[in-house]
Amino acid sequence: MSGFDSDRYSFSLTTFSPSGKLGQIDHALAAVNNGSTSIGIKSHDGIVLVSEKKLKSALIDKDSIKKVQILADNVGCVYSGIGADSAVLVRSGRKNGEVYRRQFGENPGVDTVAKDLTAKMQSYTQSGGVRPFGCSLLVGGVDPAGPSLWQVDPSGSSIRWKATAIGKNSRTCKTFLEKRVTPDISLDDAVKIALLSLKEVFDGLLKAEHCEVGIISTEDGFFRMMTDAEVTEQLDGLE
Repeated sequence: MSGFDSDRYSFSLTTFSPSGKLGQIDHALAAVNNGSTSIGIKSHDGIVLVSEKKLKSALIDKDSIKKVQILADNVGCVYSGIGADSAVLVRSGRKNGEVYRRQFGENPGVDTVAKDLTAKMQSYTQSGGVRPFGCSLLVGGVDPAGPSLWQVDPSGSSIRWKATAIGKNSRTCKTFLEKRVTPDISLDDAVKIALLSLKEVFDGLLKAEHCEVGIISTEDGFFRMMTDAEVTEQLDGLE
């Protein structure tokens, strides 16, 4: 197929190219791959989500930029790609989680949250006048079934992982994780490995101000952000 024919199909969201691809979804995935590196690891006793957080200017208030977000008491997420698109998904995930909690009197399961987000992202691949979300999410949390980690992509597909990475340098991070993550890994070791993986691909000296870390333990079942002091202590232990 000529370059002209390929370009003709790349502008349409709802028309498949002769090769069976939707060009706009490929472009959305390219936006994800250009985004900041994000890492998720499932341990036997919890979940850790880590993201690189580089500010474009020293004048920006770092607290105004949130990479790791809480979706429900027991579920959190991190994104790579376009931040504004992720904000729409975070609001949707929080709303659905609250509706579930009010209806059933308990926190939603991690798979319920992930599949709701998957359905929303997939709905933006079949209608004219919209575009796919330019971000991928790692959704992690703890429910009665135990810790669970999901990846949700712009195509509307979702996959459960033991450990994974999205964004730029994700391939390098995945190779790093494959060599170090085991089924019996503890949450504390998972935090260390996630930070080590990010440190491997970070351009410069990795400090607490350059990343965000969210964790949830099966012991308490609440997703929370690690403080800068806690992250600094973890990074110092990597030396």
